[in-house]
Amino acid sequence: MARILVSIVLFFGFLPSLVLLPNAARASQCVAYVERQPGVVPVRFETAQTSGAVEITYITHSTFRLKTPAGVVIATDYAGYAGPGPVPTVATMNHAHETHFTPFPDPGIRHVLKGWNPEGGPAVHKLTVEDVYIRNVPTDIRSWGEAVEPFGNSIFIFEVADLCIGHLGHLHHKPTAEQLALIGRLDVVFAPVDGNMTLDLPSMIEVLQDLRASLVIPMHYFGSHTLNVFLAGMAADFDIRASASATIEVSLRNLPKQPTVLVLGGG
Repeated sequence: MARILVSIVLFFGFLPSLVLLPNAARASQCVAYVERQPGVVPVRFETAQTSGAVEITYITHSTFRLKTPAGVVIATDYAGYAGPGPVPTVATMNHAHETHFTPFPDPGIRHVLKGWNPEGGPAVHKLTVEDVYIRNVPTDIRSWGEAVEPFGNSIFIFEVADLCIGHLGHLHHKPTAEQLALIGRLDVVFAPVDGNMTLDLPSMIEVLQDLRASLVIPMHYFGSHTLNVFLAGMAADFDIRASASATIEVSLRNLPKQPTVLVLGGG
């Protein structure tokens, strides 16, 4: 397993074409979903051409920095630090711990999206910024004493460059069938794999098998032991690769043909 972590992957290129979306919320390209209807089957809508590449950088813990072809910068599970570079355009946050949110976001961030609703009930986000559509699927979290905080976490989904990119946040339970339908078909998924503070590893592996994303990028792990246990559990159905770089570029055309787990450097 040690060889997995030292292997280098250089397989993400860049596609220059660009399609801009109107600056308003739009229907999801990742799913066809009828609200509250049982037996919903997610549908992936293919488009005539791809729209460039998304730059993904693993910053730390569960914070990634995404840069879209139009230059929109997104920080996930933002707790006050988003890595070097310009202030993000958008920051998403979750409520599980202070390492996943901040009450004092940088005032230069145009859109701060909380994955929970401080006033109660689920948070609802449907936002288009330049070439990216951002939406969320709320899930519950465990609070202190094993009590449940309904809708304390959101799975944020970023639809950009004909890709559907999902961030599972601080996921504490397997998504229901309805939640899976709302998530839809993901091309890339960021998954917490600590196996303790979030979902246990066997259940997380089952979730990722159900999501069937082309590219799984692990996050929120504490040391190589837990990561190696996760990788071993995924090896039967996914290629296991690693990159010395914390940054990759992903497009619809360069997604791996075989479902792949990619460990990014840094973090």
